[in-house]
Amino acid sequence: MIVDSHVHVGTAGVPLGPAGPAASFALWRKRAAAVGISRGVLMAAPVGSYAAANRTVAHLAAREPGRWLWYVFVNPVADRGRVDAVVAAAHARGACGIKVHWSDGPATDEVALAAERHRMPVLFDPGGDVQQVCYLAGRHPDVAWIVPHLSAFNDDWRAQKRLTDVLVRVPNVFTDTSGVRYFDLLEEAVARAGSRKVLFGSDGPYLHPAPELAKIFALGMPPADRALILGGNVLRLTAAARSGRCHTNCGT
Repeated sequence: MIVDSHVHVGTAGVPLGPAGPAASFALWRKRAAAVGISRGVLMAAPVGSYAAANRTVAHLAAREPGRWLWYVFVNPVADRGRVDAVVAAAHARGACGIKVHWSDGPATDEVALAAERHRMPVLFDPGGDVQQVCYLAGRHPDVAWIVPHLSAFNDDWRAQKRLTDVLVRVPNVFTDTSGVRYFDLLEEAVARAGSRKVLFGSDGPYLHPAPELAKIFALGMPPADRALILGGNVLRLTAAARSGRCHTNCGT
């Protein structure tokens, strides 16, 4: 079983494939199925204002609750003072994690407190700001911080190396593999931090799931370690938030 831990619904205006959320998700789903990916974690695209986008994601996830998990996208600036209310409402609809993107501003203590209260991980793209990740992870050790792209989608290898150091020494910081184009850095992160610290993600529909998945198999790991990266880790990190909400085929 493969669980893609990083799937956007929609493209936020980036001219890649269909612009509409439903059409873009359908395209990603077709591509994913062709390489054996049958489950995923859905979230909005980074559009700045997320009320409508979160509702769309929740609706899609609810159609097949045994297949799709979803994260609520939060704007830490625009939603200041009401982050917990946004997260609580999403959790009631089945959300099992929080997403924050650097383009809206860095994750905050308010986001972390909501995550802790609802027992959710935070998928925080810091745009290479590893120092902010360290700051928040130290202040909120009970929150799992998942940092996509080894921290930098723009191939900032220095930031990616810094995050690998953090993965090794900070127990509540994790990463995903989406968009990591320097394969040797990904290999180093897995070797040094261990397979329990790394999640497979495609960053679809922006990136095609086939080459993103191929990177995982190219690592040449033992099957048990590969299984953690391909689904076991994201299911473990979201288990508390999903408790009592999953159908029998939702996984553990």
